[in-house]
Amino acid sequence: MRRVRAGGFSPARPFPKPGLAPRAPGCEPVGRLRRELPSGASSNAGRAGYALTRSLWAVPPVAALALFFLYPLALVVKQSDGYAEIFRQTAFREALWNTVTIAVGATVGALVLGFVLALVIAFVPFPGAKALSRFIDIFLAFPSFLITLALLFVYGSRGMANGLWTDVTGSADGPFDFLHTPWGVLLAEITYFTPLVMRPLLAAFSQVETAQLEAAASLGARAPRIVRQVILPEALPALAAGGSLVLVMCLNEFGIVLFTGAKGVTTLPMLVYSKAILDGDYAGACVVAVVNVVLSVALYGLYRLLVSGKSGKSGSFAKGFAKGGARRARA
Repeated sequence: MRRVRAGGFSPARPFPKPGLAPRAPGCEPVGRLRRELPSGASSNAGRAGYALTRSLWAVPPVAALALFFLYPLALVVKQSDGYAEIFRQTAFREALWNTVTIAVGATVGALVLGFVLALVIAFVPFPGAKALSRFIDIFLAFPSFLITLALLFVYGSRGMANGLWTDVTGSADGPFDFLHTPWGVLLAEITYFTPLVMRPLLAAFSQVETAQLEAAASLGARAPRIVRQVILPEALPALAAGGSLVLVMCLNEFGIVLFTGAKGVTTLPMLVYSKAILDGDYAGACVVAVVNVVLSVALYGLYRLLVSGKSGKSGSFAKGFAKGGARRARA
């Protein structure tokens, strides 16, 4: 007599394996049915239908882009004429120089100021930090000329700062008279475009692991070194994104330059306005506009090249620093 193993089943009558149960007549397994189907034809038809669906979904945005953007741009390029004559003009060369220098200066100022402010908001606890972060989002909705008017009320020839100075000293004029110069344009653009740098930086700082900061601090690193070797590498892609956006926006800024009324400060957008509206030279205005567009597209391409080359290096540098610090801490 055979003994029954624990579980109640004899070796002579093992438990039936899954999938080996008797089938009813006419019931075939799914695997066999699938093997009998023409798999190549079905898969090809599915791929073709999926590709056709994707193509149909892409038609409306492409048509809207071509109608509202590419077609007007093509008209501007078509009507542009006399490139050599425009390039020889002193006004064009000065406008190009002013546009590039003001845009670069405003971008550098916005990067420095935005990095410092975002660093304080993200890593220095103080009352109202969340409210200040929310205000940055609202500030981005303000028109650019509103910032210029605010600066005129503060630093204008009849503004609050000069009025306070004249009241205290008794002099006829105040010392603040720079808003109608390139420095005034720089101040207005830095003030207006700094939140465009702070927003991606705050998002990047929220992803920084506190373990990296704690490991660096436990090794005796002070705040400037932690910022330089841990936080800054993680923020490089956000700095590149915000800086490139500010640079392109400054190249095409019109309202700030117009409302400041800076004497002798003519940028490419201002030159387009003066040639088209004041002089009636539409062909020359189109030439300047094409140059402005080409310059913006070239800077955007440079930004994409820098971001694709540095985004991976910055993250690996910070992770390597943290791992090396952890190894030294264990030792």
